[in-house]
Amino acid sequence: MRILVVEDDKDLNRQLVRALGDAGYAVDTAYDGEEGHFLGDTEPYDLIILDLGLPKKDGISVLEQWRRSNRVMPVIILTARDRWSDKVSGMDAGADDYVAKPFHMEELLARVRAQVRRASGHAKSEIECGPVRLDTKTARVTCNGQQVKLTSHEYRLLAYLMHHRGRVVSRTELVEHLYEQDFDRDSNTIEVFIGRLRKKLPTEVIETVRGLGYRMGQGGDAV
Repeated sequence: MRILVVEDDKDLNRQLVRALGDAGYAVDTAYDGEEGHFLGDTEPYDLIILDLGLPKKDGISVLEQWRRSNRVMPVIILTARDRWSDKVSGMDAGADDYVAKPFHMEELLARVRAQVRRASGHAKSEIECGPVRLDTKTARVTCNGQQVKLTSHEYRLLAYLMHHRGRVVSRTELVEHLYEQDFDRDSNTIEVFIGRLRKKLPTEVIETVRGLGYRMGQGGDAV
């Protein structure tokens, strides 16, 4: 999953990037409202964390513009604890959730996981596909009850497919959601990661839909 953090406090921004990266997300950053608005308007993020008190353009204005442009990605706003009116304005502008500063990073991560799950239609923290189980809370993958050790990119790829199980996902979409903006993207590496996953999981779990992409949970190759 790919996340955008729009926060002008460089220390907090760095902490968020580190925590989200450790949790298995690809993370892009912006430090002001104009840059944040541009990235959120042009890149396919799975979720955005948006501070309201931003330079150049405030967070409420940025959020309102995204929603007017029919950008539907989940947005979690960061607000000052004593500014209840900001929370109300943010929710009215189209935010999906809010976290008041200062906050515990684990709380924010839990809210991120919940919003990502809901956006893809999952209510529980565990997602199952045949014998494969993904625990989004612990980033743990098991197959037939046995833990499967994955690299960070293998985990990101599997997590994206499992969140969108039953739907054909193109290589282009996978590239857009697995890598940060400044990463040297190469769609051929997706095939490499798919091959590695098939060596660690039952081969029929990840289905190749020829000419279109990959699908989780249908079994077998499709023409």
